[in-house]
Amino acid sequence: MSGIPRRTLGLGGVEVTELSFGAAGLGNLYTPITDEEAVAALDAAWDEGIRYFDTAPHYGIGLSERRLGEALRARPRETYTLSTKAGRLLEERLPEAVPGPVADGLDHGFAVPATHRRVWDFSADGIRRSLEASLTRLGLDRVDIVYLHDPDDHAEQAFREGYPALERLRSEGVIGAIGAGMNQTAMLTRFVRDTDVDAVLCAGRYTLLDQSALTDLLPAAQERGRAVVIGGVFNSGLLADPRPGATYDYTTAPRALLDRARHLKAMAERHGTTLRAAALAFPLAHPAVATVLVGARSPYEVRDAAAQFSAAVPAGFWQEARAEGLLPAHVPVPVLPGEDPE
Repeated sequence: MSGIPRRTLGLGGVEVTELSFGAAGLGNLYTPITDEEAVAALDAAWDEGIRYFDTAPHYGIGLSERRLGEALRARPRETYTLSTKAGRLLEERLPEAVPGPVADGLDHGFAVPATHRRVWDFSADGIRRSLEASLTRLGLDRVDIVYLHDPDDHAEQAFREGYPALERLRSEGVIGAIGAGMNQTAMLTRFVRDTDVDAVLCAGRYTLLDQSALTDLLPAAQERGRAVVIGGVFNSGLLADPRPGATYDYTTAPRALLDRARHLKAMAERHGTTLRAAALAFPLAHPAVATVLVGARSPYEVRDAAAQFSAAVPAGFWQEARAEGLLPAHVPVPVLPGEDPE
C-alpha cells in the first residue's frame, strides 16, 4: 500500500497520490537518459509510494510513453493511476525527410531524433487517434485520465470538438477522467466553468513565486467541485536551486525573482526546513488542489522529492513569509497538527 495520502480527482472517482510523477524527463527532456535509468527512476517512485504517473505523446515524440508503459507493465493495473494527453498527433517522417541535428541538439526541447513531426489536432478524430496511438505505445488497454494538451492557440476546436470527444470517451468507459493541461489559468478556468471536466493540470501558476491561479482557476474549481493538478511547483528550477543562472518558466530567471527565491530559501533554512519542501507543501493547502506533479529522471531526484514532500514546514515559515510580503495574507498555507498558521 502507498504511504502517500490520496485524493480524488473531481467527480469521476479517479484517485491520485498527493505526490505524483511527471514523466517528461523520461522523454529525454533537454538531455538523454538510458532505458535503464528511466526504469530505475520509476522503480524508485514506486518504492516511495507514488501511484500517479503523467505522460504525453509530446514528451520525446512518444519515448516517455513507451518507457513508462514498459516500466509499469509488471505492476498490477488497478494499483496505479496513469494520465496522458491529446492534441498533438505524431506523424512519421520518411527517412530522407528527417532533419539533421538542430543547433542545440534538441527536438522541441527533447534530446531525440526528429523522426516524427508533431501536428496540432483537437478534432474528435484527432483525439481518438491520439489516444489509440498512446495506448499502443504504453502497451495498455486503458488510461485513467486524458488531458487536452496546450490548446492555447486552438481554443475553438478544442471546445467545439476535442472536449466533446473526451466526454464521449468517458461516457463509453474508455477513460475514467478528462481535463486539460496548460501553463495559463484563463482557459483552464473556462474549462472548469463551462464544461464537465474532472480535473485540470496547471503548470507554474500556483507556486511560492506565482499565485495567479488564485485569482480565477482555484476559486472556480473549488466552487464546482473540480480538482486541480499542480505542475511546475519549482517554476522549472528556480525554487529547487536558486543559484545564478537558474531557470524560471524555462528561461533564465530575472534578478528580482532570483533574489526573492534566495530570500525564501534562507528563510526556510532559518526555520529548519528547505525551500524545496515549502514549494511542494504550498499548493496542497488549497482545497481544490489534488496533487503536485514533480518531474524526475533519476532515483536520486525521486527520493529527494519524496523526502522533501514528507518534511515538515513549520508555521513560523509561513508567518514570516506573509509578514515580509512574500506571500499574500489571503493565500492558504499548510498547517501542521497543533500549529496555528496565523
